Amino acid sequence: MKLTRQTLDEAARQGLLQSGQVEPLWHFLAAREAANPSLATPSFRAAHLLYYIGGLIAIGAMSLFVTLAWEQLGGGGLLVIALVYIGIAVAAAELLLRRGLAIPAGILGALAVALVPLAIYGAQLMMGLWPEAGAPGGGYRSYHTRIDWRWFLMEIGTLLAGVLALARWRLPFLVMPVAVTLWYMSMDLAPLLVGGNAEATWAFRRQVAMVFGLLMIVVAFLVDLRTRHGRDFPFWLYLFGVASFWAGMTSLDSTNELSRFIYALINVAMIAIGAALSRRVFAVFGGIGLALYLGHLSWTVFRNSLLFPFALTAIGLAIVALGIWWQRREHAIGTALRARLPAAVRELVQARSEL
Repeated sequence: MKLTRQTLDEAARQGLLQSGQVEPLWHFLAAREAANPSLATPSFRAAHLLYYIGGLIAIGAMSLFVTLAWEQLGGGGLLVIALVYIGIAVAAAELLLRRGLAIPAGILGALAVALVPLAIYGAQLMMGLWPEAGAPGGGYRSYHTRIDWRWFLMEIGTLLAGVLALARWRLPFLVMPVAVTLWYMSMDLAPLLVGGNAEATWAFRRQVAMVFGLLMIVVAFLVDLRTRHGRDFPFWLYLFGVASFWAGMTSLDSTNELSRFIYALINVAMIAIGAALSRRVFAVFGGIGLALYLGHLSWTVFRNSLLFPFALTAIGLAIVALGIWWQRREHAIGTALRARLPAAVRELVQARSEL
């Protein structure tokens, strides 16, 4: 639960605290967090924004923005640079964690994991596993832009490094490179299964993306249950799992209106799941999918209908009215629904709704 000074002032106005207790209590809480930075949770504070912006720039510099000039260093040069950077990032993460700075430590740990594909790629070049002297389309940077089954060994190595890092440090941001790698793997797995890019159909790739996305969502939910009273480890798994599933589902060929209507119902279900689990990523993608379906109705099915805009307006206002009704009865309905859930799921919903 996020506690603010305004919350304490409101508690004092309602007689839950003495007015003279608010100021010393707030100073105590602020001093406690300042003395123990590991207690801080990620937020839009200036320091946290600087942590993430700087960390993401560093990760991008050694992954997304590696230039073609790096290929001139050869496999040995790439391997040495990657290992040196990994060593520095690991040492810095250990130092920051000992000083109680968990958020920047997690970012440096993620940088170390994100460098593993570069190290493996350098080793592959040294062993001649890239006979054309570089990856297709522009060397290592193609790892982040092109689908190719030969990336699979790099992805396996990155997953192992991510698991080891999580076992060592147990910091939520370390899940980010693991989730990204799983997402990449879902795209590269299809051509690997059918024996190459030329034979892998787009339909099969979409199905693989959907299955991988569902598996990531299930894993995220299980992790969520295990860590429901602690840090938010499954955030990145939910994000890339939902993105993979939704993108695969949205790109499927819909041959009739019934399949498109089912697509809309699935998106509505995603919105409901997002509300139930307090996971906005489901609601965001579900809302986009629902908007796409309504756009399809507008531009294709009811393109020349005079009444469709009025009907759509009525539906929108009905949804607003439903929201008002829900807000007034949310506590009673939520209590009744949670009473039918297993105890672990009830605790999860309660814990995440307080974040």
